[in-house]
Amino acid sequence: GSLVTLGSAVAGEMSVSGSINTTLKFGKGGGNTSRGLGTDKDVTFSGGGELDNGTTFSMSTTVADNYELSASTTTITTPSYGSFTMGSSTGSASYMYDEEVPVAYEQMSDGIDNPANKVGDFMDNNSVMYTSPTLDVAGVSLTAHVGYAPQAADGSVTDGGQPTYNKTYGRGQEAGLTLSYEGLKLGFYGAERENRTPVQSAQDATRDEFNGAWYAKYSMGPVSIGYSESYFDAGVAQSTLKTVDLAKTRRTAGGIYEGEQMSIAFNVNDNMSISYSTSENTYDSQADAKTAATTDDDIAQETDAIQVAYSMGGMSIKAYNMEVTNPEQDDDAADQSITEIALGFAF
Repeated sequence: GSLVTLGSAVAGEMSVSGSINTTLKFGKGGGNTSRGLGTDKDVTFSGGGELDNGTTFSMSTTVADNYELSASTTTITTPSYGSFTMGSSTGSASYMYDEEVPVAYEQMSDGIDNPANKVGDFMDNNSVMYTSPTLDVAGVSLTAHVGYAPQAADGSVTDGGQPTYNKTYGRGQEAGLTLSYEGLKLGFYGAERENRTPVQSAQDATRDEFNGAWYAKYSMGPVSIGYSESYFDAGVAQSTLKTVDLAKTRRTAGGIYEGEQMSIAFNVNDNMSISYSTSENTYDSQADAKTAATTDDDIAQETDAIQVAYSMGGMSIKAYNMEVTNPEQDDDAADQSITEIALGFAF
């Protein structure tokens, strides 16, 4: 009987949208080691409706190349108590905080592996996220996000399926807070997940994973500036430290990753924008005296990027160039120069 009080649903709506992108990439990075062409096609089905009491519901499913499910979410929004989003991929709050600085085209992680992009990404499959109503406190707008995943192993799940048991990772939780005041926007985020890996020794215990990030952005007419910091501790036992001259693999190498990004973006006009970004991601092995001689410590990956984007109706031309030093926190690795040019169409 209590369910009946929600009221009946009115007629809903369905829509289809999509995009086509063709890219030309030069240099090493993002899986590319030479000049090559790439294509990307996404189709999104979305729809929703409204109940008699004002509660709305919506769904969004994105199908990528080879008809693989890229994202699928369902959102229920109440008139007064916020919204609940359930599903995979874009259902996680981490995407709102991890590399949140203004750019004309792509985040740094599109060109080179970036620890900041890994912050909280274990929450993006079959989780539920609550988004609070936006509150106004002395002119400041506040919005909170809280998420929970019963199985935070970041495993691929088909539409309607459930993740299988994972012997390494258990439940995950996340929380974020966004504050806005005129042209200023601040965000703070943290995520943690259970690590079931057995303790190896009293001095070398595996801990639960913790990731965090915060950012600040300010817009002044056509100009936007931004700064963000990230923290990534996979909780991996120190016995798995990576040795000198090896790339550091996230959640495999012991130690802590700390990063910072800064950027400035300028809208030349309604169709064209440019941006400059710089980032530094430092790997600290947390090595003690016994292991310090055989491990890298405080190795910084530095990246500088120039980006430009031009749009004309449903067509866009975008490009970036990234210069990378110590890629993947390997101080013996050769510097990389990565350039991408993309032609896109949206429908």
